[in-house]
This record gives sequence, C-alpha cells and structure tokens, in this order.
Amino acid sequence: MAVNPADSAIFGTLYGSDAMRAVFDDHAFLRRMLDVEAALARVQARLGLIPADAATAIAAAASRVTPDDAALAASVRNVGYPVVGLVAALAREAGEAGRWTHWGATTQDIMDSALALQLRDALALLRTEVAAIVEALAARAEQHRATVMPGRTHLQHALPTTFGLKCAVWLLPFVAHLKRIDEMRPRVELVQFGGAAGTLASLGDSGLAVMEGLAQELGLAAPPAPWHVARDGIAEAVSFCGLLCGSCAKIATDVILLAQTEVAEAAEPHAEGRGSSSTMPQKRNPIASEYILAAARMVQALVPVMQGAMAGDQERATGPWQAEPLALPQAFVLTHGAVAATRGLAEGLVVDAARMRRNLDATGGLIVAEAVMMGLAPALGRAVAHHVVRRASDTALSEGIPLAAALAREDAVTSKLDAAAIARLTDPTRYLGSSGAFIDRALHAARAALAAD
Repeated sequence: MAVNPADSAIFGTLYGSDAMRAVFDDHAFLRRMLDVEAALARVQARLGLIPADAATAIAAAASRVTPDDAALAASVRNVGYPVVGLVAALAREAGEAGRWTHWGATTQDIMDSALALQLRDALALLRTEVAAIVEALAARAEQHRATVMPGRTHLQHALPTTFGLKCAVWLLPFVAHLKRIDEMRPRVELVQFGGAAGTLASLGDSGLAVMEGLAQELGLAAPPAPWHVARDGIAEAVSFCGLLCGSCAKIATDVILLAQTEVAEAAEPHAEGRGSSSTMPQKRNPIASEYILAAARMVQALVPVMQGAMAGDQERATGPWQAEPLALPQAFVLTHGAVAATRGLAEGLVVDAARMRRNLDATGGLIVAEAVMMGLAPALGRAVAHHVVRRASDTALSEGIPLAAALAREDAVTSKLDAAAIARLTDPTRYLGSSGAFIDRALHAARAALAAD
C-alpha cells in the first residue's frame, strides 16, 4: 500500500505520471547502478586495470542479474545503502570475475552516477512537455490575438486586453524554461567518480582516466572534480522543478478564475464525467487545474529540503545527503504530472469569445475610463481630465447608465468631444495599446526556442 498518493495505484493518476515514476522507481535505480558498474568494468579493462574477460563477464552479469528484493532490503537496513548488497549479487552472478567488480569505486560513486542517468531521462521527459506547451500556447496566442476580453487587476475589471496576450504572457516563462533546461543539463548530467574521499587514491595514476572514460561510456560529462559534497547541481534541478510548477500554477489559477460560473470565459477540456460531483449533476469542476496547484505547492515545499541538503559535512555527509531521496524523485514525479496537465490545458482549453465580449461590456464602458481620460488630457490636463472622468464614472455606477451617457452630461467633456469622439474613446476594441506587438515578440521568442531543438 502506498503512503504517498503520488505512488498510489489508485491516486497516482492525479499526482504525476507513470513515465516519470518509471524513471525513479526502485528497480530503475538498481538497473542504473548496474549500468554504472558494467560501464566501470569496461573502462577499466580498456585501461588495463582489470582483465578484459572479467569486464565481459561483469557486464554480462549486470545485464541479467535480478537482485532479491528481500535480501537487498535486509542489506540496506544493515548498511544504510543498497550498493553493498547489489555489488554482492553482481559479483555472485559474475562468478570468478566477480572479484574485479566495483574496482576502486565507492558507494556514492555508483549511486550518484546512477542518479545522473535518471536525471538525464527525467529532464528529457520534462523538456518534451515544456516544448509542447510552448507550441500550444504560441498557437493560442496567434489564434486569439484579436479576441478582446476584460483585463483584471485585483480581480476587478481594469482595461481591455486580448486572450491572445494572456496566452503570450503564459507562454514566455515556458520559453525561458526550455532555455533553463538546456543550460542546466551540463551542470546536472555529470558522472560521479571520486573514490572513498574524493581523491581516487585507490586507482593511483589512472584515476582521472577512469573518471573520464566512465563519463564517456555513460554519455555523461566529466566534472573538474568529484561532487560528492557539492550538491548544487541536483539542488538546482529540483529548484527548477519549483519554478516550472510555479508557471504551471499561474495558468491553472487563471483557468480556475476564468471558469467561474459568473465569468465563464474559458473552461478545461471536458470529457464525460470529468470533474463531476457525486450530488450535483451540473458540475464540471476544474480538476486538472486543482491538481496542478496541489503539485506545485508540494514541489515548492521540497525545494528547501534539497537546498538544505547542500550543507554536506567534510568529504561525505552524515545526514543532509540522505534527505535527497525523500525529495528529489517526488519532486520530478509531481512536476511531470503538473506539466502534462498544463499541456492538456494549453492544447484543449475551451474559450468562449462571446462571453468575453459580454463581460467586457458588462460595466457599460467603465473599463475604458482611462482611455477617455487620456483622450481629454491634452486639452484639459491630466489631473483635471482624471477628475472629470472619475466624476462621470461615479455617475455611471450610481445610476446604472453607460459611461458614454454620463460623459455627455459633463460640460468639460462635451466642450472638447462630440458624440462620435466619445463613442470612439469608449470602444474597448480601440484601446489595446501594444498588445499585438507584445504577442509578436512572444511568438518570435517561442519560434526561436523551438527552432533550437
């Protein structure tokens, strides 16, 4: 039975993805450690440090060995790490060649190199989803560049905007996230090979050659020095997950607000029974957005765990490092679930342009009071224009009449503007400023990011 819902056979579909769980589950981690052991043997054989036939036997054994879970659990309980039990199983499977297994390595070399391989797979999964979000939001921004809607500040009507610009604002952080992934990967996908205390003394003059050969064999980069107690790379990876989830949460929050019955400008893509209530047949709750927010809160709560684990003491940590497995896999599983759900929103969001227009007109032109003020300011001065339009706005609100009608009562307005000019100034579609240019700039950034793939 799973204690964490993200690992549950029942609830896991809401909190993560099977693809990311497959990267980080127990057997995947064991397999990656065996991959590292096999690669180490091959490299050391090429360098003449162990017999070639021993390396062949070790690599073959690593491909077929299936550690006994109960025996390995007993070893972990006794030792504190899985490598001793795993290496013992590998050595038994390799027969006489087993005595050359794990030559010159230490536990954390194997575990951290395996973790680097897992992170490589995990970041690739995230990048695929982020790129899809960029593509979908760019298409939405283009599609809705002229779909006018109320812009809201403090949850109240502020000025007209377009849904295309809203999508462009959602889009740009994901463009940045693509760059962040690409810039971060060389700092994260690093082989770990330093021996017992980070000196590789057990391999004499061959230490660096083994480290560089192991990196090449695994498709990882070789760091300038071992990172046993320099955990900034993996802390950065989880911190990135926090940022990525934050951008997903922004979209989810907006979708929840746009989907309110009183607003009803957009809604999550619907399927039969999706977001239904056990008692209210009409309900279509924004379930995907709700779970994006839940995942984001948890991932962001895990970031301090990883950053706190950076304070490893001396050449091998006595506790901070051991906290990482509690945080890192869950952070990536939850993040992948959040970005997959966000991709679903970006690709399938239902947009009601007609409702957006009705909501835009709901205040009778008050949403463009700034436009009127700016139109009068050259003739009256900004302060006087602000005062006049504010008085007209108060009249419109108190009497429930359109702003244009209230403005027509103001001598300061009618002395400068005729009815046609007032109508132009109170038309929300004429007060969109640089929204189109901003959309173009966002689309240019998105195209450039996608072209770099």
